[in-house]
Amino acid sequence: MADSKVSEQVGAVETRGIEPVPDSERHGHASQMFWTWFAANISLLGLPLGATLVAFRGLNIWQAVLVAIIGAFGSFALVGALSIAGKRGGAPALTLSRAVFGRRGNTGPTLVTWISRVGWETVNTTTAAYALLSLLGIVFGVHRNTVLTLVCLLVFIGCTLLISGLGHATIMWINRWATYVFGLLNLVVMGFLVATVDWAKVVHASPAPLSAVVAGVGVIAAGTGIGWANAGADYARYLPRKIPGGRLVLASAWGAGIPLVLLISLGSLLSAGDTSLASASDPVSAIDAMLPSWMSVPYLIAAFGGLLLSNHLSVYSAGLTLVTLGVRAKRTVAVGIDIVITFAGGIYFMLVAKDFYGPFTTFLTILAVPITAWVGVFAVDMLRRRSYDAGALMRPGRSGRYWYNGGFAWSACVSWAVAIVVGLLLTEAKTSDTDVWFSGPFAHSWLGANGLGWVVTFAVAAVAYLLLLPLDRAVRTEAALPPATDTAHGDGTGNADAPEVTGPRPTADAPAPGDGAAPAGAAAPESAAAAPSAHPEPRTRS
Repeated sequence: MADSKVSEQVGAVETRGIEPVPDSERHGHASQMFWTWFAANISLLGLPLGATLVAFRGLNIWQAVLVAIIGAFGSFALVGALSIAGKRGGAPALTLSRAVFGRRGNTGPTLVTWISRVGWETVNTTTAAYALLSLLGIVFGVHRNTVLTLVCLLVFIGCTLLISGLGHATIMWINRWATYVFGLLNLVVMGFLVATVDWAKVVHASPAPLSAVVAGVGVIAAGTGIGWANAGADYARYLPRKIPGGRLVLASAWGAGIPLVLLISLGSLLSAGDTSLASASDPVSAIDAMLPSWMSVPYLIAAFGGLLLSNHLSVYSAGLTLVTLGVRAKRTVAVGIDIVITFAGGIYFMLVAKDFYGPFTTFLTILAVPITAWVGVFAVDMLRRRSYDAGALMRPGRSGRYWYNGGFAWSACVSWAVAIVVGLLLTEAKTSDTDVWFSGPFAHSWLGANGLGWVVTFAVAAVAYLLLLPLDRAVRTEAALPPATDTAHGDGTGNADAPEVTGPRPTADAPAPGDGAAPAGAAAPESAAAAPSAHPEPRTRS
């Protein structure tokens, strides 16, 4: 398709929606994942995450560095492993999820994901607007007012819309070159922050017990990689199938791991002498206060740029997720809808609400539980599935092989639901110690109190799905069908004109070979690096 090939050029609008990318239009290298995740994680707002390791976990600097390495590299290794599905199926993660949960069953995970993405985009947009207001105040001496606030919101949203609207090729190009610019600027700012470290307290800090180190790994993994686990395939879908899956895992882990380890380690160093950064409600201002006044301008530019690099990735994925949800719109229109909602949220945060920021981020934290449950189910499904039927992914009717039982793959849906319930039992959602929204009966157990509820949620989802798969006749029947060789051609709105799949439509009454055995066609993963990692707790989408 000539139009699709042209749209994959830098500066051209990507016309492809969620329909799978055919082999003839695949291109790129695994290194694209390195730059994608490096760009998403170079914001200085990652510093407070490291500060919590010292202030709240009591770790010394060596323990904090170890925790940063394991948590950041490990969680983004999972992101890379799940992105292999994008390479296999050529479609966004939540579109591929239709093959796991069924056309109708996939609505729940997709809706939760979209709400979470739009929510964190609103938080990012608001934070960036505050940074821009501060920058204008320093450079031009102007004071905050309604009109200026709206202008700052529009500037950030306009930049996000431009990059996300143009699409995949432009995003990949921006990720690489903007990383050089903002990465260098961040290094300069970090150099001045190092000068404020209280080295005496760093050197004499006592080590924390092993349990605190384990909990710290959970905090870092939850605050970094799992927040992106259901988006990796969105950026890997244009890559050729021949690229080894292990390269995607390594590129993702190193791309995110390098900046995160530096930022988390520096945040830990800073918190050794002053723990205020860990609990600051406005981390932009808290970090600014540590710098010489003349460094405020480059710092605020770096903060704005880091938030933008993270936000355009999230908005791009949110547009694809909205189309997957069933909105009959082209990808660019879906991105526009996402931007309008984000703009409205930013206005409410900055001009209307008096105390809504805390409750809103608390709500987003609760959504981390179903997202983690989805990761557990999807990861297990990848272990048995090497290919996806492009036509069935796009076909809305009952004739597709992913229709299962009334549009639901009950084994995946039940596993997801059970894991959510278990995860909520270990979750406490609060804006402060005196404003507790929800507290599960085991929220104050060691696992719950140390932010490891996501580990249990992931494990329950994965194990439950493994146990229920042999009992789901419709899913086993689908696995026994011959691999599809057709491709789906769409108009970018989620509609497709796809040929019928060869073989019988799987139903609950259809015979399935190997009753009680592993699903037919099961295969080993392309990469053995699909190690579990995670989510809950507000993530630093920056």
